[in-house]
Amino acid sequence: MSAGLTADEAPVLFEERSAGNGMRVGIATLNAARTLNGFSLPMAHLLHERLLAWAADAGIALVVLQGAGEKAFCAGGDLHSLYQSMRRFCEDGRSDIRDNTYAAEFFDVEYRVDYLIHSFPKPVLCWAHGIVMGGGIGLMSGASHRVVSERSKLAFPEITVGLFPDVGGSWLLQRVPGRAGLFLALTGALLNPGDAIYAGLADLHVAEARRGEVFDALLDVAWSREPDDNHTRLTALLQSFASDAPTGPLLANAALIDELCDGDALEPIVERIGALQTDDAWLQAAQKTLAAGAPGSARLGFELQRRCAGMDLAAVFRTEYTVALHCAAHGDFAEGIRALLIDKDRNPAWQPATLAQASSDWAEAFFISPWPADQHPLADLGLPALERSLA
Repeated sequence: MSAGLTADEAPVLFEERSAGNGMRVGIATLNAARTLNGFSLPMAHLLHERLLAWAADAGIALVVLQGAGEKAFCAGGDLHSLYQSMRRFCEDGRSDIRDNTYAAEFFDVEYRVDYLIHSFPKPVLCWAHGIVMGGGIGLMSGASHRVVSERSKLAFPEITVGLFPDVGGSWLLQRVPGRAGLFLALTGALLNPGDAIYAGLADLHVAEARRGEVFDALLDVAWSREPDDNHTRLTALLQSFASDAPTGPLLANAALIDELCDGDALEPIVERIGALQTDDAWLQAAQKTLAAGAPGSARLGFELQRRCAGMDLAAVFRTEYTVALHCAAHGDFAEGIRALLIDKDRNPAWQPATLAQASSDWAEAFFISPWPADQHPLADLGLPALERSLA
């Protein structure tokens, strides 16, 4: 903790509460409500360290992830700091993607946290209230028990800032029913709680007003030292508080979305979405986001889902890491952040400016890794603990 920083000002607050059977519940709260709990590098380091400790602590039965404030679990990554690192990279005349040391560290630790949650040896309950976007979905998606409430709004909005659905999005979106995963990557469309569950990004809907009851009930359970038993007990507990979520527009438009996104070529898919005549406000918003978004992001999102098909999650994170650093070095990422958050003119000058220019050949350079496979910064993801210690 930095000098002069009080406990309440720490980027993540950690708490352990005593529960039944002498076990404890670990609670991690993202603590940056003013920035909608934007996921920062200090947050990532703190969370990674504590999750590893809780994984090894036999007295911890389960872990809870939540966000401070009423508006968001996590609205995405800390784009301001990434923007400053990209500006310095360009001003220094750098070209090797490894030379943006901040971006290299940020994506490394962020993806490690996400992967650790996916592979965590104990139940993880993520209470995904309010806004959950980009990096927030990365934190949420690997939890064993993912709860949304009536105000939850999920999205992969990266096309609006010149990135692509990362944090494992290239793996997650392939698992959305039908062709809807590609539609979400291209349009950044908002998902309500019902659609989040339909898309496989959430498990249960629980009213926000019952969060306190749920947390109190966690402390009454006689947790065991067997993670599988605790997984079953947590599932039963949450189901006792769950309620139905209204059907959302993604499910309501599933057949149409499958038609729009049919085929193996991106250009006709984008053309069909853009040409759609509809009075549906949700579809109209998706059209507008795609039309205004970075053509290069549309291409990269498409290529990543295609190339990552069949990969395990660790390999997907390694691929996304390489592409993300290329985006930080010479893609539209800095321009997208500038237009949205720095100058706020909402008028990005995308390069390439058209989908025809953002061809498959253009995208090829983003997949070139400067490391031999065994020296990739995330080469140890997925290895057993002993192998990781020797890597």
